[in-house]
Amino acid sequence: MLKFRNMALLAGVSLLGTACGGPEAEAPKDLGEMTFEEFRASTYVEPDTGIIIFSGDQAVESEAQLREVFEQAKSGIGTMEGGLAVYYSGGQDVKWTASQALNLTYCVSSKFGSNYSKVVSAMNTATSAWEGAANINFIHVTAQDSNCTARNSNVVFDVNPVNVNGQYLARAFFPNSSRRSRNILIDNSSFSSGAPGLDGILRHELGHTIGFRHEHTRPEAGVCYEDANWRALTPYDSSSVMHYPQCNGTNTWSLNLTNLDKQGAAILYP
Repeated sequence: MLKFRNMALLAGVSLLGTACGGPEAEAPKDLGEMTFEEFRASTYVEPDTGIIIFSGDQAVESEAQLREVFEQAKSGIGTMEGGLAVYYSGGQDVKWTASQALNLTYCVSSKFGSNYSKVVSAMNTATSAWEGAANINFIHVTAQDSNCTARNSNVVFDVNPVNVNGQYLARAFFPNSSRRSRNILIDNSSFSSGAPGLDGILRHELGHTIGFRHEHTRPEAGVCYEDANWRALTPYDSSSVMHYPQCNGTNTWSLNLTNLDKQGAAILYP
């Protein structure tokens, strides 16, 4: 999830949230340093879905899953051998199958109103960036836009507007999410003049949808550790599209794919 500081992981993900602030934001406290009570207090529960958002743009569907994330972060369960880091759980990469990766259908809700065309254009730009790097294919099914909800099983995921008062700019999901959580939600604050470009926001969020973790959860970042449930696909990349700038990142808020991002995507989806 992306989030701006001054705008007020697991099954789902968001790009920029409080944990991912604007250029003046301080790095959030490492998850591994928190008690569970502190961790839970730092989360945000979406009022409409009940989904719990943590670490800026990560999402889980229940407190039981949230506790599992916390305990794994504390215990170091996972892998850190080793750019781009893929979500790794249960001894395997969390990714789409080769056939699924070529049919990632989605709708864009007509409820965006005057921002609908802007979202459609930004999704086209962002999906093209990942499609140009890996063997994946996102398909906008416009016929489903008028019924673009989390209950629509005619598409893999939906893109919808929310008003969460700047709790995050956007959030997404991982490939192992249930249909209920397979949505990209874009807050009204993403359309403000001070927000990062929508293209970049969606490039980051779409990275989560195909299985990529935050790059700053790697120890080389030095801050913002989340957990060890990831596998390195490339060397550490402080400029990665998946790296929060305020977590010792060297990228900009344009959030473009780097060469290492493209290499990692090609490794996961050859």
